[in-house]
Amino acid sequence: MSAFALPLVTPVPTHVVVIVSGGMDSTVLAYALQRAGSRVTLLSYDYGQRHRRELDYAARTAEALRAPHLVADLTGLGAVLSGSALTDPGIDVPDGHYTDVSMRATVVPNRNAIMLDVAVALAVSAGADAVAFGAHAGDHPIYPDCRPAFLASYESTARIANEGFLPAGFRVVAPFIDWSKADIARLGDVVGVPFATTWSCYKGGQQHCGTCGTCVERREAFDVAGVTDPTDYATASEVS
Repeated sequence: MSAFALPLVTPVPTHVVVIVSGGMDSTVLAYALQRAGSRVTLLSYDYGQRHRRELDYAARTAEALRAPHLVADLTGLGAVLSGSALTDPGIDVPDGHYTDVSMRATVVPNRNAIMLDVAVALAVSAGADAVAFGAHAGDHPIYPDCRPAFLASYESTARIANEGFLPAGFRVVAPFIDWSKADIARLGDVVGVPFATTWSCYKGGQQHCGTCGTCVERREAFDVAGVTDPTDYATASEVS
């Protein structure tokens, strides 16, 4: 089977709660799962992130997919989770390559576990048989909660915590966990994702800055994938 063949998850979930930030990875995931035949419910989070404009892009994805979209208000976490450039206005978002050690400043402690807890609770309430999130291989060096060991452990915990309330075969899945971002860009091109309606930049300006780690990673993904990048960057420098 091709790396880009659908479905991404076998068996295909009947109903999946997809954590959608508004960025490339989660948007491609939502499109691909719907294309594969799943009914998708999108779930986003306002956790006081400086780039909360990403939520507008998540809403656009929900509208395009004609899918339910819920936004969980976790803004109180911003005051608790200090020390991250994403939630603390006193810390600058670093520029440079995504894998640079300076990008540790963008770690929000336990973010995926918190988000997954809410997503699993929604799945239980809605009778969904899966929760999906867009972690990929490029996240592994920096974000501990994007690694395969975390996924396996978390899925086990979710099943134990909700035993007797979950549909048979309930799963927590991250289909891109061994993929590069270029792979994700290629798949998004195949399933018709309008990349111009996705948001990656962590700086929260009116357009992508083009220099922060997530912008650099976005540029590189399109370049390596050979997919046209429709992004309006504040800086016009090319991928080196």
